[in-house]
Amino acid sequence: MEELSCHQIETSPEVNASIIWLHGLGANGYDLEPIVPELQLPDTSAIRFIFPHAPSIPVTINGGLVMPAWYDITDITIDREIDHIQIMKSTKCINKLIAKEVKRGVRSHRIIIAGFSQGGALAYQVALAYPKPLAGLVALSSYFATSQTIKPSPANKSLPIMVCHGDSDPIVPEILGRNAFNTLKMLGFNAEYHSYPMQHTICQQEVADLSRWIQSILSL
Repeated sequence: MEELSCHQIETSPEVNASIIWLHGLGANGYDLEPIVPELQLPDTSAIRFIFPHAPSIPVTINGGLVMPAWYDITDITIDREIDHIQIMKSTKCINKLIAKEVKRGVRSHRIIIAGFSQGGALAYQVALAYPKPLAGLVALSSYFATSQTIKPSPANKSLPIMVCHGDSDPIVPEILGRNAFNTLKMLGFNAEYHSYPMQHTICQQEVADLSRWIQSILSL
């Protein structure tokens, strides 16, 4: 897989933290851009928001239609029937983005990995297995696709994790989000779970909670 194309927003010319946002199936990096002003972070924050675009590939559950995707999903049981080779290739691409941020002067423990839906599933794999300490992990309306195969990194055993889900999500049922949260606890991670009265989307209260979490994690 080639180097990912990315859209980015910087809140200051002197960046000291980065948040890599991974979009959902069929979307692109611009899909999550509107969340930046909605977070209403302090004017003093110096964050680089990075929105990579997934490559376009045939997706089995959508009749083989070619669309942006981090990996193929081959069955309606989306938390199990995935292309593990592809998700690991995507993981390597995001790891390269993290390494790039470090080279640009942002320490790894100031980098948050966040994802929505399929992007959240990739975020679990990226953040929990990354060999250097990260700032945090956010999974929105998602599932833990590699829960049975992941090899968590000791460097991130204390990683702050925020899991959010809609209680009436028809695309990724909330039980998958709760299952992911329970798996995290079984693996020894200190995660927090938030449920909202919404479907497969992002709501205002969720953004407010996420903003408070980011400010706490990055000491803004």
